[in-house]
Amino acid sequence: MKILSSILQKLLLIAFLIGTFLITAQETPEIIGRWDIEVQHGDQWLPSWLEVKQSGNKALVGYYVGESGSARPISKVHFKDSGFNFSIPPQWSGTHDMHLTGTVNQDAMEGYLLDHMGSPHYFRGLRAPKLLYPDPDRWSKPRSLLKENTIDGWTTPAGSVANQWFVKDGILTSPASGANIMTTEEFMDFKLHIEFKYPEGSNSGVYLRGRYEVQVEDGYGKEPSSIYLGGVYGFLTPNENVAKKAGEWQVYDITLVGRRVTIVANGKTIISRQIIPGITGGALNSKEGTPGPILLQGDHGPVEYRNISIATPE
Repeated sequence: MKILSSILQKLLLIAFLIGTFLITAQETPEIIGRWDIEVQHGDQWLPSWLEVKQSGNKALVGYYVGESGSARPISKVHFKDSGFNFSIPPQWSGTHDMHLTGTVNQDAMEGYLLDHMGSPHYFRGLRAPKLLYPDPDRWSKPRSLLKENTIDGWTTPAGSVANQWFVKDGILTSPASGANIMTTEEFMDFKLHIEFKYPEGSNSGVYLRGRYEVQVEDGYGKEPSSIYLGGVYGFLTPNENVAKKAGEWQVYDITLVGRRVTIVANGKTIISRQIIPGITGGALNSKEGTPGPILLQGDHGPVEYRNISIATPE
């Protein structure tokens, strides 16, 4: 009898565990995860990004990135029967809370967004790719992306203001705020070497694949932050601020493999193999599973770049 009782207890325990697993699996909200979104503005589709997480037993929270600005927290995501909605306050501009309402169907979502000015926009999204895979066994020899006295190989994004960038003696210069500039060639995984200099108070950025901004900003002496030099804007904070004073040449060596990024700034590793969750504000698009250009921000003040080279997997 004792043996039968012990067997029965074990069977009941197994049944309980299986039942608990099935209930948990069924109750996991379909919206949980990361989403690459496009928002319709007239004939344009502007990139956005959404992450939804479960907090505690039931509450859903998250982060949202629009076409500009940093990742903003969502205090509560309402989700029921494949439908969802949430609201977030304005960040840099606008007078209204943004309201987003939509539906999820497996790995896709769609709906409508009421922006911070009160204008409605249709949006669509796909579940973001994981992009987690091993480092390449071998890298190519670095090659220059910048010629001595010509801007060949670089272009401004479609719809930009007039180009203010020029190259002289191997230095790519933006003398004042204007257009961003990017390589005509696109890359997936790479090792990037780039040197830069800015005047006091200026601000720029290096966009990896045109989607993930590594900050270039006059942040000498400030506490480390994702919005200062060396940070992945709004997402990853350097372990120390190694910024030099304005007017001095500084150096980035950046390795990007899938979502994992390592940033060496001025000879010090400040971010090591950290995962970039999603696109940052100002991204060219939200198609994270595809190659993209090296894009340099030129709309926030004067900046100079030189000795830009790249190595790719062999």
